[in-house]
Amino acid sequence: MAYDMPLNSLGFAKAPKDTRVVVAMSGGVDSSVVAAELAQQGYDVVGVTLQLYDHGAALAKKGACCAGIDIHDARRVAEDLGFPHYVLDYENTFREAVIDEFADSYLAGATPVPCIRCNERVKFKDLLETARDLDADCMATGHYIQRKMGPAGAELHRAVDGTRDQSYFLFSTTPDQLDYLRFPLGHLASKEDTRALAQKHGLDIANKPDSQDICFVPNGDYAAVIEKLRPGSAQKGDIVDHTGRVLGTHDGVIHYTIGQRRGLGIGGLDEPLYVVRLDVEKRQVIVGPKELLATRVVPVREINWLGDVPFTETGEITLGVKVRSTRPPRDAIIRPLSETEAEVELIAPENGIAPGQACVFYGADGSRVLGGGWIWSGRG
Repeated sequence: MAYDMPLNSLGFAKAPKDTRVVVAMSGGVDSSVVAAELAQQGYDVVGVTLQLYDHGAALAKKGACCAGIDIHDARRVAEDLGFPHYVLDYENTFREAVIDEFADSYLAGATPVPCIRCNERVKFKDLLETARDLDADCMATGHYIQRKMGPAGAELHRAVDGTRDQSYFLFSTTPDQLDYLRFPLGHLASKEDTRALAQKHGLDIANKPDSQDICFVPNGDYAAVIEKLRPGSAQKGDIVDHTGRVLGTHDGVIHYTIGQRRGLGIGGLDEPLYVVRLDVEKRQVIVGPKELLATRVVPVREINWLGDVPFTETGEITLGVKVRSTRPPRDAIIRPLSETEAEVELIAPENGIAPGQACVFYGADGSRVLGGGWIWSGRG
């Protein structure tokens, strides 16, 4: 008697051994655990690691997701668990799709988030196509986010562990990509659970520290990287208050970000001042009191919409939005202007919003990710 085979843990109606899954392996604990879990469950696992940035110079670099030592760690995990592993040289792609834009955006006075562009343009685009070329049924990553099936198809949801949730960095995942992707760690309650799984599988990297920095900015010194990428880009200028009064000088706009308070070099004033705007053309850093940082209306473009109805058919809607990865979602009114543009009005003003940051939309329950876009002007 014929019967339908039940879905396996990756959502396919066939045995794990007949289901090929490419695991994007960074060499860290998270993606290594994903590979180990799937291999133990009997899936046809293929590990792929991307060499993104200067393998040779990165060998001694710690805290960066694509350092040479991480490639070695990923390869060793694959060898120990007995599945094939490939290293792909994506340095040119990464430079063109991520690093160059990062530098140009910074020079234009924006505060870019390169990790989002990396997911969007490299990992979930080029690497995903490589997975398809390998005849994989799906691609799995170690991101802390959940994929759930809803009435209209696959949905993106925040991770159970709010402290690890990476939904802000994955808002640009398209519906087609979401159909193909799997995120096996999103349901875990804490990072300790992930490390416990690593211990269970006997992985040497079970206690490896998490990566903290942007891979090509290992010490958090953005300005030094920009000067290396764009020699001569740091030009001196004035630090002025919001009335135009000159308070001091600076060694380059690239050394400052919206909301910055420390390191301005203009002591002796009666009140604390913050960077409220950067004027690249005039080479001015504009400072003012904290209240000038408050922004209510945020123009957003390049919107990726993950809702069940077309974005332009939603009308004016109230959603939760995050304008910075470290902040919780706040209520806002979304007014679609086109399929990819909107005006976002925050119910309560937020401080320190800057062009180049992402604005991510969440459903009424705070769990489902409904997409988001890029802030192109922080003034409202």
